[in-house]
Amino acid sequence: MAKVTANDLLEEFQLEILAGEEGIYRPITTSDISRPGIEMAGFFTYYPAKRLQLLGRTELSFFEQLSNYDKEDRMEKLCTYDTPGIIISRGLEAPKELLAAAEKVGVPLLRSNMTTTRLSSSITTFLDSHLAPMTAVHGVLVDIYGIGVLITGNSGVGKSETALDLVRRGHRLVADDSVEIRQVEEGTLVGRSPELIQHLLEIRGLGIINVMTLFGAGAVRPFKRISLCINLELWDQNKAYDRLGLEEEKMKIIDSEITKLTVPVRPGRNLAVIIEVAAMNFRLKRLGIDAAQEFSERLTSVIEAGDHDEFQ
Repeated sequence: MAKVTANDLLEEFQLEILAGEEGIYRPITTSDISRPGIEMAGFFTYYPAKRLQLLGRTELSFFEQLSNYDKEDRMEKLCTYDTPGIIISRGLEAPKELLAAAEKVGVPLLRSNMTTTRLSSSITTFLDSHLAPMTAVHGVLVDIYGIGVLITGNSGVGKSETALDLVRRGHRLVADDSVEIRQVEEGTLVGRSPELIQHLLEIRGLGIINVMTLFGAGAVRPFKRISLCINLELWDQNKAYDRLGLEEEKMKIIDSEITKLTVPVRPGRNLAVIIEVAAMNFRLKRLGIDAAQEFSERLTSVIEAGDHDEFQ
């Protein structure tokens, strides 16, 4: 899991730091954000101290009605050694009791000019993306007709060359060689390229080529949701390959499953066209059009009709 700190938020959202600068690198471990309204009233029994705390106009208006003793007490309880940060929205003034408590414990106190709801939504989206479980897969990720296709297979089987052919056919490269995959939510996998090799393809005999420079900005994209995996393997005469497509194999990545197809490789097979058609067929299946199932039903009806004729 990637590490996110208050300093990352400071840079991403152009926040202003008011106090607790020494704790700016405290790790943020959850994307949940708390608006401590009930804590302002004095109920800290279930206080989620490990979450980011967001204070808006409602919380601070209520805080101003408290006695001086309660103000100090609430702020001291709000600022714990586990709290990764406190953010004030709408550019509101920070209470002096909060400034003192944050400085004492080293809780970074930040301020934004954004509205509370918009700030909460933006930070949650950012944290969901950066704190999502991640893994890396050896393969190529290409956007084919809006379908994120992960091409896997042993080294040298022709993944990058196939990706190059797909790019020439108008599709978009996301990542080559190494694909960083994050599970942003259960059942949703998003792949991107490591920054070091972004937009690059390695073609044996040619070396490293820059796809964006050669084919333009429309030939690449920074990330894509993965829906289909196509595994390339050298043709094995002793192996029975699926010829109808009735059975759907699944591949598990982190906690999510995606459809997996195995395509045998041998001279004369145009892999780019096969993968392109596989992506189109996958999209049709999601729309409820399954050619293999329709053929199976048609075949069954013909067999049943033949059996009926025999009994006439």
